Amino acid sequence: MKQKLLLYIPIAILFGAIGFYFNHQRLTPSAPAAPAVANLFAQSMVEATGKPEPLSEWKGKPLIVNFWATWCGPCVEEMPELNALRAELVSKNIHVIGIGIDSQDNIAKFAEKYKITYPLYVAGVNGTALLRQFGNDAGGLPFTVLIGADGQVKKMYLGSIKFDELRKDLALLGA
Repeated sequence: MKQKLLLYIPIAILFGAIGFYFNHQRLTPSAPAAPAVANLFAQSMVEATGKPEPLSEWKGKPLIVNFWATWCGPCVEEMPELNALRAELVSKNIHVIGIGIDSQDNIAKFAEKYKITYPLYVAGVNGTALLRQFGNDAGGLPFTVLIGADGQVKKMYLGSIKFDELRKDLALLGA
């Protein structure tokens, strides 16, 4: 029994290290993220209100980009706190935008119901391709990207935001 245990421990450590490596790679900004930022700013999307807007208006500004959907439970749970954080960041000139992988009607109803005050853009199913360009190969939601005023990806989060961590990471944006 001890021999089997001694065999399993190194294997478990190896698989744990491999998992850590791939998770770290997925969430660490890399060179391929630069074209994703350029592509993001090249987009024009309809806002929840139905008004089309070029995302280039956000170029040169520190930005929290949150990919989400109304049908995504963790997305819905974090939106009120993200909305409250946005209110705190106004004075620091850090902006929050949401990119919805959903319909304009669903996003508009959601924004009204939850009183979301930051811009919510409608990407529909095309938003999945955009978040994959940032390295989110699985297309998982929620997915959040910190982009500095210099246009560089500073950090990415796959899954629910840990707001204590996000607040610390705002220093990467100059906050």
